Amino acid sequence: MPLMANCCLSKCLNMYSTNLSTSLLPFLSKMSPITLGEMDGIRLMNRIDTKYVCTQAVLEKVLEDARQYYLVLENCGSRIADYNTLYYDTETYRMYLDHHNQRLTRNKVRTRTYLSSDDTYLEIKRKNNRGRTKKKRIPIRTEEFYSFASNSSAEEFLKSRTEFSVAELSPSTRTSFSRITLVNKAKTERLTIDTNLQFENLRNGRKSELGDCVIIELKQNGWCHSEIKEILLNRRVHPMRVSKYCIGTALTCPQIKKSRFIGKIRTIEKLINNSLLER
Repeated sequence: MPLMANCCLSKCLNMYSTNLSTSLLPFLSKMSPITLGEMDGIRLMNRIDTKYVCTQAVLEKVLEDARQYYLVLENCGSRIADYNTLYYDTETYRMYLDHHNQRLTRNKVRTRTYLSSDDTYLEIKRKNNRGRTKKKRIPIRTEEFYSFASNSSAEEFLKSRTEFSVAELSPSTRTSFSRITLVNKAKTERLTIDTNLQFENLRNGRKSELGDCVIIELKQNGWCHSEIKEILLNRRVHPMRVSKYCIGTALTCPQIKKSRFIGKIRTIEKLINNSLLER
């Protein structure tokens, strides 16, 4: 059943997508914690990102396999954090299309609120022509989540790191998700696991979600040995180049160019439908 045109699937997903991440708590409780302060000391200066997509059922097995090698971030007593992220783009979706058209050097501009603390940031992710990703951010007021146009510091930050001006950008796609963060005990890599992924296109009001599909992102300081890569491979989870912004926009914007993302969307559809059948 296609994700891009289904009401029935959305109704089915709502039966179990509300709080999927809480069922992961028994697996996370077996891991030793790391604090946010300890995490701040981990600098991935030459960062390489690798992404994977799987179902929560597979993730549970991955967490069981990984517990002896990884620490789980615990902040204010919680091992799962809720995020609200809003991606900005030009009227013609320039940043989305740069990714779709495989431009090597590209940007993503977003505001992000960490719901546990209400801290809000303006963030810029830039990928260079060597596949390296750098993220920079500055704090902004929570009420500037939907518009930072009146913030002169944000305007200067944007100008200094992208070719875009504040006037060119407007809210595009909002994503919300629950995140688990793992760090290997050698502290050479970080793993983020996003569940409960939901999308809303603020330009047309359309919504979509990924059911119990999970997006895993491995962030490494250059190419090095990784236990989680071996664990994922053993569980038949293979790397997939996927962007939450691009998938969310492709799913909620019917008229937009999306030919390069169709294969990824079909793979996600298959995972969701198989998961529904298993339940």
